[in-house]
Amino acid sequence: MKFDLSLQRYVEWEVSNVLMIKGKYGYRVFLKYMDGTVRTQQKAGFETEKEANAARDKTVGELYSGTYVVYANIRVKEFMEFWVEEDIRNRVGSNETYKTYSGIVHLHIIPILGSRQMGDITRGDVQKLYNVKTEYSISVARLVKTVMNVSMRYAVDKKIISVNPAEGINLPKKVEKKQYHTRNIDTQKTLSLEQIQILLEASRNTPIHMQILLNVLMGLRRCEINGVKYSDIDYINRTLTVQRQLGTRINSKKEDSPRKMCGRQEVRLKTPSSYRTLPIPDYVFEAILEQRKIYEKNRSRRNSQFLDSDYICCSNYGKPRSKDFHWKYYKKLLSENGLPDIRWHDLRSTFCTLLLKNNFNPKAISKLMGHAKELITMDVYGDNRGIIADCVDELQPFIDEVIPSHETEDKLRTELIDVVIPVEDYLK
Repeated sequence: MKFDLSLQRYVEWEVSNVLMIKGKYGYRVFLKYMDGTVRTQQKAGFETEKEANAARDKTVGELYSGTYVVYANIRVKEFMEFWVEEDIRNRVGSNETYKTYSGIVHLHIIPILGSRQMGDITRGDVQKLYNVKTEYSISVARLVKTVMNVSMRYAVDKKIISVNPAEGINLPKKVEKKQYHTRNIDTQKTLSLEQIQILLEASRNTPIHMQILLNVLMGLRRCEINGVKYSDIDYINRTLTVQRQLGTRINSKKEDSPRKMCGRQEVRLKTPSSYRTLPIPDYVFEAILEQRKIYEKNRSRRNSQFLDSDYICCSNYGKPRSKDFHWKYYKKLLSENGLPDIRWHDLRSTFCTLLLKNNFNPKAISKLMGHAKELITMDVYGDNRGIIADCVDELQPFIDEVIPSHETEDKLRTELIDVVIPVEDYLK
């Protein structure tokens, strides 16, 4: 369903006196627009003149305060589907995020509230929705809460409803309160420094060595790693500018892309703060130079077949890696070397936690990690003081090297620009 969002952009208004409309009492609202058009909305069906006047006074107050609802008789299903397609689809950066929102709307909200009128939804209805979804799954309940808050704020802004019924409504008390966009790390699923060394060395002769380096030693996300190009490297200052990721563009179809390339399209990053420039540790810089030699060799050897797209992590024919390419190699490395069966993302978590253990500035870490707010970094990683506690003595010299002290420079600039990890000292 399409809504004419221009309906809310009236510049003047008038409200008629109460009058008889089809045998009952009512009144009319006249909305005037910049182009001179006037749209009339009729409020009728009141049994008594007193009842109609009370409703008229309320309407006048809403018009004065800017909370007048210009839409009527819109069902939750109609609004939610419109919101996902017109707002979320055009605003989020990835197809995965869009699918998450769409899935929550169609699988969890519409089946319960879809047939209700938007204006009839109460705080009690929202609370019941949260209660039901909490019984189903706490993680789903948290996503439902996020979607309800964002969608209802949009509805208020577009004057589809006058009050946000989801504002201030929390999940049932038995669910521990959790800040938006936070995640807890299982301390049993994080590598120690010794284990990191083993993983780096074991991966040297695998196709994912470069991906592991960019993850555990620079904190890049999976899809950011696949999107890194040689042109993103400043070879003089030894920095990497993160400015894209690979994924599926919204509205794209498999038939519109080359074979097996639909999920390897260049898309914008997760958030504005994800665009960042990072110092490259010497060990990683040397690996990039070696990888470039291999790239040039493959390009000259397979001249007619080589896809010269400049990606650092690519096949022997220049094709970028898929988001799951690393999985079988990574799991095999963990298994063969007696390492904990941790997620790929936990390598990035380990990178961040190493910095936090020495009270590294959370705001600087956020910029290095590409988080939207420093609050996120602290919420996600900051409460794991016991992490890798069995090797604190071993870690300390490593951390001292990771976080050099330059008293003559601005503290934050030092933390962001001069962080260098001399990993070669630990990989002899």
